Amino acid sequence: MSIAEKMAANQKQVAISEFFEKNKHFLGFDTLTRALITAVKEAVDNALDACEEARILPDIVVQITKMDNKKDILQLDVEDNGPGIPRTSIEKVFGQLLFGSRFHAIRQSRGQQGIGITGVVMYSQLTTGDPTHVESKIAKEATAVAVDIGLDTRKNKAVKSNQDRVDWGEKVHGLKIRTRMKAKYQKGRQSVWQYLRMTSIVNPHADILFIDPDGQKHHWPRVTEKLPGRVEAIKPHPNGIELGQLQRLCGESSESRMTTFLRRNFSGVSGRAAKELCEVAELEEKLKPKSLKAEQIRALLEAFQGERMLRGKPVKLLNPPTSCLSPIEELLIKKGLSKTIDSKFVTTMTRAPSVTQGNPFQIEVGLIFGEGMAADKPVEILRFANRVPLMYQQGGCLLTKAIESVDWRQYGLDQAGGRGVPKGPAAILVHLASTNVQFTSEAKEALSDNEVVMEEGRKAMLEMGRGLRKHLEKKKKMGKTREKFELINDIIPAIAEKSASLLQLPVPDLAASITKIMSAVIAETTTTWNKETKQTDVHIVLYNYTSRARSYTILVTWPEKQGAKMVGNELGGRKEATGVWAWKLETLQPGVQTVITYSLDNVEKGDWNETDVFYRGSQEVIGATKMDEKLLEEIRRQEEVFIEQENLAEDVLSDSDEEESLPSQEEVVPEIEASTETQDIPDTDSGETKQTTLFGGDY
Repeated sequence: MSIAEKMAANQKQVAISEFFEKNKHFLGFDTLTRALITAVKEAVDNALDACEEARILPDIVVQITKMDNKKDILQLDVEDNGPGIPRTSIEKVFGQLLFGSRFHAIRQSRGQQGIGITGVVMYSQLTTGDPTHVESKIAKEATAVAVDIGLDTRKNKAVKSNQDRVDWGEKVHGLKIRTRMKAKYQKGRQSVWQYLRMTSIVNPHADILFIDPDGQKHHWPRVTEKLPGRVEAIKPHPNGIELGQLQRLCGESSESRMTTFLRRNFSGVSGRAAKELCEVAELEEKLKPKSLKAEQIRALLEAFQGERMLRGKPVKLLNPPTSCLSPIEELLIKKGLSKTIDSKFVTTMTRAPSVTQGNPFQIEVGLIFGEGMAADKPVEILRFANRVPLMYQQGGCLLTKAIESVDWRQYGLDQAGGRGVPKGPAAILVHLASTNVQFTSEAKEALSDNEVVMEEGRKAMLEMGRGLRKHLEKKKKMGKTREKFELINDIIPAIAEKSASLLQLPVPDLAASITKIMSAVIAETTTTWNKETKQTDVHIVLYNYTSRARSYTILVTWPEKQGAKMVGNELGGRKEATGVWAWKLETLQPGVQTVITYSLDNVEKGDWNETDVFYRGSQEVIGATKMDEKLLEEIRRQEEVFIEQENLAEDVLSDSDEEESLPSQEEVVPEIEASTETQDIPDTDSGETKQTTLFGGDY
């Protein structure tokens, strides 16, 4: 044999499971501490996904037990109340890499590749030699199936053993996993406890119980009965298509016309756009996609990307629908933050959906400020992608860079040189919901750079920073005003009484004098939960401590987008934007107060603890913030984007009902004749077999 033949003879294909076995660091098993967090992450993420798809409120129990301290062997038990896994599917789910239901679906989900839990089985087997024990019960079966699962890495196939049936008592359905591995348990920010704590923040509908190796229980109860919205798989958008993918779609298509192919296989393509794409790509509408040549497919891709134009402009495509996304929502982020971090000020916001490279995404942020956090240390950064905590590689993550891109000094936090992570008693949460999260590695710990996502994240941070600054300014002014008011009310009456006593005169009316000294308009706001009505009561008192009449427009924010209803609003007013209400107060006389009261219905306790009050008018109102008209315009713009996204599905649906021009009889007949065949079909009425002519094609 020649040298070349000998070298060729030594080459062989490597199984994907064998590759990951030798490169386990790709999957997050590079250190003993991180291996444990990765194993917990994969099991918990699968449990949450399964419960949400089955519309079950998740109850998850995680327990870690030390088995051999000298050899660092730990046992991990994870139990959930999900729908369970059928017996025939267990070996594929746990014992076959790249097996899953989400890889080809374009929708938001925690897992995508079908690697995670099988990677845990592989790592457990690699470090201890033991299989993973799985118990699964589905609702229609009386008992649960129990089986030990190993992995044949050369064949990427499960190895089953000890299969049996076990009684679960009254528990209707669920899944239990028990696995042993070489790993270390530690406390702190990069720990199982921190991972589960972060998971509970962005999954407030989940009840999570963690039993650590010392036997100590950590419980994060659910704070809402509301499950995340259902997500629907969407079709790929032309802006996100690559040449090879388009070639495959054309080759696999059974459509008989290009316009039909474009409308049925892509989102955002209307009947008009389909015809214009064909015109720009110089393709006949009656062509079959399967018959396209390489240069024709390339021309179509160029039309998709706007490189080929129609009368000097690219073909206008609709944005993809956003039913594939399930954001956490502002109120639930507040609830999640408040249940894990003790503080009185929390601000959150959910940006309107946007699109990058044909993939819909949404940015959500939250900031909690105040008590219980160190003022001289960097703020705690809580990063999430599709409701999954990101624990490592914080510095190289796009979400961290979005935080660092803001000069937080102007919003009340310390930041050396206006760069880097700010310092202060705060925690900043940022969540990316997307159909295609671009990670920097297979371990899925940091997001790669993307200009569009970065800009959306930065805008969200700026808006949230403005909210923090207004809160701090209002708190500072209210503190000084209250101190001044209390001082005046204590000292001046005492002086007046003493002087009147010495002069043997009556005590004068001091209201006018106090008003003149104060020379301020003050707004005091209380937001309280009413146990009897099960509503949140808001009470705003506006005092005019000035010498002349004042005129204002008072505005407040309220959680309209989350379904809240404003009731008991006797002063009326008007809606300025989604979640913004306004009252015009024509005349507020000196020394007089005006009271605005209303209640919020359809909210739960803790949903709304603080009301932001704004004003329009020449005289400053202490306790309220001058309305930033640019901010109001941004709220309105976001509202328009939401409405546009809601109308998108209707537009596409109505567009799909438009009748396409049918081909002529001369075009149809040859196609029918070429695709006819006869087949014996039993007649259900007579029981006899009749020869029937079958017609192929779409017509």
